[in-house]
Amino acid sequence: MFDPASVDFRGPLSPYGEGFWAELMRQGYAPTSARKLLLVAAQVSRWLDEWSLAPGDLTPPRVARWAADRRRQGYRTYLTPHALEPLLGYLRGLGVAPPAPLPESPADRFVHEYADYLAAERGLAERTIRCYTDFARRFIDAEFGADIPDWPALTADEVIRFVAEESRRASVAECKMTATELRSLLRYLRVEGQIAHDLEGCVPAVAGWQLSSLPKGLEATQVTQLLASRDWRSLVGFRDRAVLYLLARLGLRAGEVAALRLEDVDWRAGEIVVRGKPRRESRMPLPLDVGRVIAAYLRRRPRVADRAVFLCVRAPRRPITATAISLLTGRALRAIGVSAGGAHALRHTAATQMLRSGASLDEVGHVLRHRHVKTTAIYAKVDHAALGTLVQPWPGGAA
Repeated sequence: MFDPASVDFRGPLSPYGEGFWAELMRQGYAPTSARKLLLVAAQVSRWLDEWSLAPGDLTPPRVARWAADRRRQGYRTYLTPHALEPLLGYLRGLGVAPPAPLPESPADRFVHEYADYLAAERGLAERTIRCYTDFARRFIDAEFGADIPDWPALTADEVIRFVAEESRRASVAECKMTATELRSLLRYLRVEGQIAHDLEGCVPAVAGWQLSSLPKGLEATQVTQLLASRDWRSLVGFRDRAVLYLLARLGLRAGEVAALRLEDVDWRAGEIVVRGKPRRESRMPLPLDVGRVIAAYLRRRPRVADRAVFLCVRAPRRPITATAISLLTGRALRAIGVSAGGAHALRHTAATQMLRSGASLDEVGHVLRHRHVKTTAIYAKVDHAALGTLVQPWPGGAA
């Protein structure tokens, strides 16, 4: 059994060795990996002592210099500045190491400031901010390339051309999202005085008719195949199967699955607390089969301090994100031969299966936690039993 106290921790980082080890354990690092990171931290401490430096001197140039010295000394692993990220993250949390450097390029600085605005002034969720800032980077690349963004030179024609080009390779829903993200970006530029004219009104409206499409769900046999496709022999398989059951059987959104916490599962009452949008909570019955696969995963879930139900399988053991849930769902669908779709396809699947089992649209809307009846109305198109009562005989008796 490895004893962290046996590591030769000389130098200015000596007081932090025990705490760093505890932080690595809290984040779910395997003992072997944590031992290597602790040895690296001890070597950094000796290096700082040799050069008469303190933890506050661990700036990016000095970290790069440490990495170069380590390579010259003949070490074979942990040879780049990235190797110190776990240690620097811990020391920054204590306030003894310099804060992470701000982005260096003008475009990066702009995106960083835009993210601060979205959080502070608009109060947007972290996932939404990430979507908006990712779009801002894409817009900067398309309009300015590697050059410094020249916002005052941006014209209405360029805005319209960008939306037109995006519309040629994206769906209606994606085009609508692009228009929303672009309007937000242009509104921020106007507020900050970086553009003189209000270009937000130049963003073309995207034509899209409500209820014009059909919800795309899986057939019952595909759902059975999907839920049986995960490998029960691995932690990833146990986790992914529990995620897929929640998506397909309860119709949860990816974000709702990601937001689940251990205390949200009421085993005695057989219920689960779902944190939906916008920041609403509701209680749902927990079917027996769903509860079993969640319990099977929780028995193997890494024992870390974080209370999120679903965690990354590799250290640091952070909560899994909604994006990761959508990606793992897409991979699982492709594995059974479904070429397109993600987490929301399973939400559609849950709704259509409820309708086929005799549930009403009101009941479907209640389970899916829709705020408006019109949101559920799209499923009327796949309620074949109800639609069949509206079919009139063909004149003359011909089918």
